[in-house]
This record gives sequence, C-alpha cells and structure tokens, in this order.
Amino acid sequence: MAGVKITETVLRDAHQSLIATRMRTEDMLPIAEKLDKVGFHSLEVWGGATFDSCLRFLNEDPWERLRVLRKAFKNTKLQMLLRGQNLLGYRHYPDDIVEEFVKKSIENGIDIIRVFDALNDTRNIKTSIAATKKYGGHAQAAISYTTSPVHNNKYYIKLAKEMQSMGADSICIKDMSGILLPYAAEELVRELKKVINIPIQIHSHFTSGIANQTYMKAVEAGADIIDTAISPLGMGTSQPATESMIASLEDSPYYPEIDMELLLEISDYFKGLRDRYLKEGLLNTKVLNVDVNTLKYQVPGGMLSNLVSQLSSQGALDKFEDVLKEVPKVREDFGYPPLVTPMSQMVGTQAVFNIVLGERYKMVPNEAKNYVKGLYGKPTVPIKEEIKAKIIGDEQVFTGRPADLMEPQLSQFKEEIKEYIEQDEDVLTYALFPQVALNFFKQRQAEKYKIDSDLLNEEFKTYPV
Repeated sequence: MAGVKITETVLRDAHQSLIATRMRTEDMLPIAEKLDKVGFHSLEVWGGATFDSCLRFLNEDPWERLRVLRKAFKNTKLQMLLRGQNLLGYRHYPDDIVEEFVKKSIENGIDIIRVFDALNDTRNIKTSIAATKKYGGHAQAAISYTTSPVHNNKYYIKLAKEMQSMGADSICIKDMSGILLPYAAEELVRELKKVINIPIQIHSHFTSGIANQTYMKAVEAGADIIDTAISPLGMGTSQPATESMIASLEDSPYYPEIDMELLLEISDYFKGLRDRYLKEGLLNTKVLNVDVNTLKYQVPGGMLSNLVSQLSSQGALDKFEDVLKEVPKVREDFGYPPLVTPMSQMVGTQAVFNIVLGERYKMVPNEAKNYVKGLYGKPTVPIKEEIKAKIIGDEQVFTGRPADLMEPQLSQFKEEIKEYIEQDEDVLTYALFPQVALNFFKQRQAEKYKIDSDLLNEEFKTYPV
C-alpha cells in the first residue's frame, strides 16, 4: 500500500491554536516554495479564524491572501475549514450567501473544503457540500468528535454513512479537544472502513498529549490522511509534530512519500518565526504544555482559558473547579452538544452564570435561548421539558432546518456597500463581519486615495480668495 498522506496545518490551525491566528501572509511566502515541494497531500491555509483575524487584527484582505498563496503553491492542494451554514462567522447565513461563498473560495484557489457543524446536524452542512461539488471542489464532511452516553461508534457510523450519501468525497474525524483515545480511534476507523468507501482523515490536537498514539492506531486501522504541524508550531494545543509523526512511521508500510531533508529546512525557518512570536508576546508558552484536564472534563484548551478570563472578570476565580464540574451538567441539559464553536462558548458561559449567580438558569444568554428554540439545529438528544421550560418558558421550538427561516440576502448586502465594492468578494466579507469589514473597506479606500501634500506643486497649495 502507499503510505499515509499528510495535511500540513502550519498556515492555518497551527497558528490559530498557538498564536491566535496572527501569522501574516508575508511570513508565509518566503517558505512557500519549499512547503510546495515536500509532497504533502494538502496544505491547510484558510478558513477557521483566519478570515476574521486577517481583517480585524492584520489589516489584510483574506481573499488576497488566498490568491497570493494559490500563486505560490503550484503542486500542492490547498484546503480550508468551513463551519457549514455558519461559514466563517458565528451565526447561520442564508443559502445564497453560503453558495456564493463556496463558489468564490474555489475560484480564488481552494481545492478541498472541510465542512463541519457544531451539532453534527447534517442539514447544516447540506448546502456547503452541494455547492462545493457544484463548483468542482473536493467536499470533505467532518464529524465533530465528542464522547457522551449517546456518542458511540453506532452514532458515528450512521453519521458517516449519511455524509457519504450526501456526496462527501472524504470524511474527517475532527477531534477538536484532543480526547480521541488511541484504541477508540482504531476501533472507530476499522468500523467506518467496513461501511464507507471514501478516504478517512484524522484531525486532532496535542492538548492532552495523546494525539501521536491516536494517529498511529488510526493509521494502522486504515486511516488515509492525518493532520500534522511542523514541529516549531506543533504540539501543545496545535497538531502532532509533522517530522516526529513521519519518523514514527519509518520501516512500516505507512511511511509517507515525503522529503524529510526539506522538512528539516522548513523547520529551521519556522523556529526563527517562533522565536520572534515569543519575543513579540504572541506565543504564550502555556499553550505548549500538556493539559490533562482536557481528558477529565473534555473541555478544549481554548475553552478552559476562556472560563478563567470570565471568572477573573467577575472576581470569582475561586469557583473555577465548581464551574468545571458544572460544564458536563449543562452539556447534558443541552442534549450533549460537541464542545466546539459556538456550542463550547454557550455551554461554558451558562456554567459560569449557574455557579456565580448561585442558581441554575437564573440568567440565560440569548444565544443559548436560540439554541434551545432550535435555531442552531437539532441537539443530539432532545432537551428535557423542564430545562426547556426554565430557559424559554412555553415558547415554540423550531424543528426544521434553521436556514429555511432565512431570506436570500446577497443583493441586499451588495446595495448596502456599493460605494466600497472593489471586488465581488467584498460583499461576502461584509456579509460575514459587517462592522469589521466596513472599517477595513474605509481604511483601504483612504490609503488608496491618500495624497501627500508635499508632492503637490507650490501653486496648488494656496487657493485664490
């Protein structure tokens, strides 16, 4: 058999996990040629939080980043992460926005789109998968992996079969918290291989220190592709280190066709970058540690730090353990959602309110109310009536596909920002992040038409009275 294939995440998830997605395009380009020659199955370069971060913090156009990277990578497939009907934002968008976004992503250079939904509600990934196929991309459907009394192999097998029948070209087991254990991975992959005939990719994080072993067992069971990150930006809350993972497979039938010498040169480049990020304060060494609490509470690393900051701002850090114990209870009340954006934020915030206020569900944020009303999709198990009554009283629960409640909005957004449009993609940028996009467009316009008065002719500097 051919060796296992590798997706390198350094240009997306690795820096999202370790330095809050602050790597600039100018830091990616000097190493692009070497990355392109390694022999990776794909490079994850876009999606996730990169879009928001480019606009909000780096003053970069995310579409321009994609075009520049596409030009630089002539041999390697480019991959992105998409949150289904949420796209790259934090709420549902209408189908016309979803379709146009997928179309433009592929037109600008994306080959593989990994699509997931925080609730594993396949109705929320349907439009993205159909659009990816329509415009010639590879549609990878991702299972948001979690554990609970109802999340077992039978559940995941049913989900994978459904995703394949929807037209998925491959399946990703997406373990965002680093809780997929080695023998559980082996069994799940083996069982999936019996019922689906499309490639299986494994994505995990090194947060709990076990992802290397998980990858090994998954590969032995037949996983086709694994996600890794070059070592200077690997491990910790990022992915297992590319070089170490490949070396572990030497002298086995799974050894990939990868240029190891080139990998070491690439590693040196990123060591330099990592040192700079440390000096700039972008990289906190805490995120490089193994956090075994992840296994105990099944809470992703980012969610743990979020809980700490929420409690600190309330002067209630002494209640941290109580909140951690409350998280699984809230999750059960909410029908066992996987703890991934936006569900991790909802469950975590609710747990904080329940403990700090000393009464469960005394205060409930709007997002959580909307979730209970069915506006995010279907919970894994129905929410109990008494919890519903506490949160939304006797309000009606919507059981359809949430996006069916939404009217098309593309032409409306076009009209709203017509004075700023310089490319078709600007409308999509505005649809996802209206305020951030407007600030970016205004700054772009100001820079474009900026005139240095010192360059003007003397006679034009004074006006006739």
